[in-house]
Amino acid sequence: MDALFDRHQPTLAAALKAAQERGYWSAYPEIPSGKIYGETAKDDGLASYNARLGKPFALPGHPETAKVGAEVSPFGPTLAITYPAADADTLIAASQAAAPAWADAAVQTRVGICLEVLARLNRISFEIANAVMHTTGQAFAMAFQAGGPHAQDRGLEAVAYAFAEMTRTPAQAIWTKPQGKAEPIVLEKHWRIVPRGISLMIGCQTFPTWNSYPGLFASLATGNTVIVKPHPGAILPLAITVSVIRQVLAEEGFDANIALLAADAPGAEITRDLVENNAVQLIDYTGSNSFGDWVRKHAGDAQVYTEEAGVNSIVVAGTDDFAGMCANIAFSLSLYSGQMCTAPQNIFVPRSGIETDEGHKSFDDVAKAIAAAIDDLLADPARAAGVCGAIANPATLKRIETARSLGTLIRDSAPVTTGDARTATPLVLAVDADKTDAHEEERFGPIAFIVAVADVAGGIEKAASLARRKGAITAALYDTDSSRIDAACYAFARAGVNLSINLTGGIFVNQSAAFSDFHVTGANPAGNASLTDAAFVANRFRTVMWRRPKAA
Repeated sequence: MDALFDRHQPTLAAALKAAQERGYWSAYPEIPSGKIYGETAKDDGLASYNARLGKPFALPGHPETAKVGAEVSPFGPTLAITYPAADADTLIAASQAAAPAWADAAVQTRVGICLEVLARLNRISFEIANAVMHTTGQAFAMAFQAGGPHAQDRGLEAVAYAFAEMTRTPAQAIWTKPQGKAEPIVLEKHWRIVPRGISLMIGCQTFPTWNSYPGLFASLATGNTVIVKPHPGAILPLAITVSVIRQVLAEEGFDANIALLAADAPGAEITRDLVENNAVQLIDYTGSNSFGDWVRKHAGDAQVYTEEAGVNSIVVAGTDDFAGMCANIAFSLSLYSGQMCTAPQNIFVPRSGIETDEGHKSFDDVAKAIAAAIDDLLADPARAAGVCGAIANPATLKRIETARSLGTLIRDSAPVTTGDARTATPLVLAVDADKTDAHEEERFGPIAFIVAVADVAGGIEKAASLARRKGAITAALYDTDSSRIDAACYAFARAGVNLSINLTGGIFVNQSAAFSDFHVTGANPAGNASLTDAAFVANRFRTVMWRRPKAA
């Protein structure tokens, strides 16, 4: 048995079991504790991050015709790191040269290498957390969890699914067909896993590792070489990832160019050149619908997996914990300043109000209570900074300014802190669904609409219809009527969006758990793939047979 596969086989077995049972399980602890990662791990991770600032990023043997790098932390400092860069044709040629040996490697060899990479990434989670924090604007705790262990869990999940699909068919078998009184026909048959080719992973700025690891590790495990194209504003987390992959590949005797970094500069991106190259056979893309449309139109015969924009909704029909509901919604709107693909935007409330454990609440009561809950959550500046983080892209601040005129102001957005950090708290507006459709466009960032509707059924129908037409990754419902809950489950399932019901505690609609929750369904315009199911990995390879008569 392959040494790395043997070493990590218990982790793989546990991951396969967890994916089958769908209960809680995590391979990589999410708590940034010295008792788990080592007493000096936090300081060591910060020191490693600081040591990279203002210097060229080393990727030994990587193709290089220039250096690029213009990352600026949303918290203020310039990273001043430069990365090796090359044009699309150079990267494609290097990837093609590395491909044959990787394609011919045994399934266990490739999976073992992927598992070793994930284990090493986990050990440097504190360094990755600092890299994610200062390229995305996530507060440190979130950057550690989402950028480190949670991303690693999603990568492991993809490897587990890939292993299951690649080993579903045996490597060989004896086929015997009876021929009556004559001798049977006996063939020996052999099946080989054949990867599709070069895989292009197009990363996003807000979640560079979490959104990238599933496709990256699914492609590597199934034998495809990978070109990682990070967002120009968030190169470092994926550069560290590629560096670790290349190190393990070289140690195991493979060409490190199986994994390449396609770093580029803002305004001079090479993404289009890579997408249009016929050698690219797989594309994983996270980002806007407009560029997603372009990718699909220009990807040729490549298999494209996307996670794109959507308009996520909450329907408020009634609750037996009004304060808990408002607090839960407030946190969901505030977390990372709404810069999550799972963050809610629209909150549908009947014009006549709702029934609660505190008595009847009018539409205005609900809107004001949600705004007050946001104020309570963010009253302490230190806590507000930890919840909201910073704004990744300056365009989001402009979007907030423009949105102020779209409805009745319930709560204004304001900076979280003074200084160089780019910050904003949630903007909350009230609108009427019969008088405007302003809420029907995704407005990425801390922008929320409390939407007046005729009744609960109308709210469910409008939210589900919006998901079908514009896409949605999450939906939520607060209700005490079981028959309406059943109807909502059916409506949102038909709209292809995952539904959360009556969340009032420490779990939020924004959150998605590896090995249990399918992130995106692929059943509405928010994305055509799901993280992670069998369909996400099975089309990254083909099973090819050779056969011959069995020797006597």
